[in-house]
Amino acid sequence: DVQEGDKIANQSIRVNVDTLEHLMTMVSELVLTRNQLLEISRRNEDTEFKVPLQRLSNVTAELQEGVMKTRMQPIGNAWQKLPRIVRDLSGELGKQIELEMHGADTELDRQVLDLIKDPLTHMVRNSADHGLETTAERLAAGKGEQGTIRLSAYHEGGHIIICIADNGRGLNTERIKAKALQNGLVTEAELEKMTEAQIHKFIFAPGFSTAAQVTSVSGRGVGMDVVRTNIDQIGGTIDIKSVAGEGASVTIKIPLTLAIVSALIVEAGGDRFAIPQLSVVELVRARANSEHRIERIKDTAVLRLRNKLLPLIHLKKLLRIDDGATTSDAENGFIVVTQVGSQTFGIVVDGVFHTEEIVVKPMSTKLRHID
Repeated sequence: DVQEGDKIANQSIRVNVDTLEHLMTMVSELVLTRNQLLEISRRNEDTEFKVPLQRLSNVTAELQEGVMKTRMQPIGNAWQKLPRIVRDLSGELGKQIELEMHGADTELDRQVLDLIKDPLTHMVRNSADHGLETTAERLAAGKGEQGTIRLSAYHEGGHIIICIADNGRGLNTERIKAKALQNGLVTEAELEKMTEAQIHKFIFAPGFSTAAQVTSVSGRGVGMDVVRTNIDQIGGTIDIKSVAGEGASVTIKIPLTLAIVSALIVEAGGDRFAIPQLSVVELVRARANSEHRIERIKDTAVLRLRNKLLPLIHLKKLLRIDDGATTSDAENGFIVVTQVGSQTFGIVVDGVFHTEEIVVKPMSTKLRHID
């Protein structure tokens, strides 16, 4: 048995994270070079490069996958401290709290893991403090004495979904309304037209807090806005659902990795741009008299797509790169139907090319001030 243990121990080695990062960068460069070669071979028919290129392409893809695996870590690593935090909180707040964790072995990129550690901790604290009632309140409401916070994670098509749910009192819609008005985020008239779900979104506004008094846990107004910013930075989305008296759940959807992104290459004003594949729903060619047509509502162009109206934005106008071409052409343009979070809209572009893997790198600090 001892020898068996030794064998297993010898099978793993520790590698400096920087070494892996460097390896990742080199593989990314390799992917780019492969893309350029494939692009050249597309233009030159039947060259003898075709077969070895295909081989190179496959090897590169496998190498990329292998390097990705070295960066993967189970999400449980980000959850290790949570049970203790919850234990301390239940003592501090005088509540009975049980923490359930599901899918701790779901793997994701180390870099992503680091970025969501803090938001997760914050949300669990939030559930314990705001969400769950005291034992007396729970009994009065006819619930079990013990409140539960459920943390779960699973994969879904290139994304990881993390859900933090509690069976507490749910969001206090009235209090959020009052606070939103008080902070000048919204007018009375606008509030009238909003759904509950839209009102709940205010908790992501900077400096927003509904805590009646400031405690060591909450009420400092540094909260969900920071969580939101962190999640946005890694291209994720965050959604909140709440049922009064039954509890609330926050769902975070984040990409598995940030290093290499599959993107759709489009053209606008003679330049090429990349749109992340994950947010592209479909491509539509608008024609003046077909079922997919561009209509106008009070001078605003919208796309009619299978009986739904979608707002449209022109990539050229958005990036202010009008090349002087007339806009009458827009009636027959290519439209990339995009979904970000729960919003769907169309992006009007001049042309659509292929999809390719692109390497995403942070902008050098020297260039960051440029729009």
